[in-house]
Amino acid sequence: MKHILFLASGNSRRFGENKLLYMLDGKPLYRHGLDTLAELMHERDDCTLTVVSRYAAVRAGAQALGVRAVDSPESEKGLSYTIRAGLDAIDVQDGDFVVFVVADQPYLTGKTVAHLLDAAAPGVRMARVVFGERRGNPNLFCAALVPELYALRGDEGGRELLRGADCVLVQAGCERELYDVDTPAHAAGTPQR
Repeated sequence: MKHILFLASGNSRRFGENKLLYMLDGKPLYRHGLDTLAELMHERDDCTLTVVSRYAAVRAGAQALGVRAVDSPESEKGLSYTIRAGLDAIDVQDGDFVVFVVADQPYLTGKTVAHLLDAAAPGVRMARVVFGERRGNPNLFCAALVPELYALRGDEGGRELLRGADCVLVQAGCERELYDVDTPAHAAGTPQR
């Protein structure tokens, strides 16, 4: 089983307001990724999807789509708290994988996520989406790495783990899929490099 955790609890410090609720092309920023994942879930039977957010509006939006949502009340302390809240909400068994998708990548496609999910195979420890040499999100980890994910602290994510030589690289369809919205200029179409 592949457990997708949609991380939607960021602090939006550089944005100046809760960017996840910022209207982009007619809907809140977080809904772009969530809609993509919810649609993908209808096509697959090998995945679960859980939204992890400290924002009631995001959790309510997920539940309105029929997607499980869990609270992450300590996320303001850093990414590791969101990761742990997500891990606490799922039942990871031997042979399973955990996939982390961030909520501020509105151009990520279901096709790229499907390629990442398909990379989950026996012997694969981790995988990440890239475009050329640019590395990004989402990321996938095997069940054996869950203790190391629990050990993360502060605003630390799995970046250090992903630097291992055994990380499978999955190509995105285009570089735009890796753009994340961190400032109003990014939301206006100026991509982050």
